[in-house]
Amino acid sequence: MAKDSTSINLLQNDRKETVEQAINWTLTIGRVLIVVVELAALAAFIYRFALDSQLENLHTTIKQEQAIVAFQKKNEDTYRDLQERLSVASSYSKSAENSVKIFKDILSFAPNDMKFTTIVFSSEGARVEANVNSVIPLSVFISKLKAYPLIDTISLDKIENKTSSAVISVGISTTFKEQGGTNANSNN
Repeated sequence: MAKDSTSINLLQNDRKETVEQAINWTLTIGRVLIVVVELAALAAFIYRFALDSQLENLHTTIKQEQAIVAFQKKNEDTYRDLQERLSVASSYSKSAENSVKIFKDILSFAPNDMKFTTIVFSSEGARVEANVNSVIPLSVFISKLKAYPLIDTISLDKIENKTSSAVISVGISTTFKEQGGTNANSNN
């Protein structure tokens, strides 16, 4: 007796169904990819609009700030000019203080019987013309000038004995030593 053998095949080995399933799977994945790419493009498009809006706001802000700067330019120029003038005045003030100090010191060196006819000051030195009754007060005056720490050189330019009026007329020139406030600006 021949047994009929029935076979049970749980796996269908149908090639048509496998190809159909592969095509369906590919189409589904392809649709998903197209949707994802379109969403990314839409997000980039919206982000670009946001960036354009920010850029426009920045341009507007820059134009407003430029208008403010242009409006304040005159005041800024006035302020800078004033600062420069104050700086120049300050440097002249310092040199004037030194000149006044030297002037007072030179006058204090003079003996009582010495009469000044001319005193000329500059930033480099001083020139003094005076009349004195004898040589002794003149030599005391010159030795005090030599000992003065702010004077570099002394020159006796003129000495004249006026017998008609019994006075000695002298001309003395001095040069000042370079100081931090007076002549240092030319060295820097």
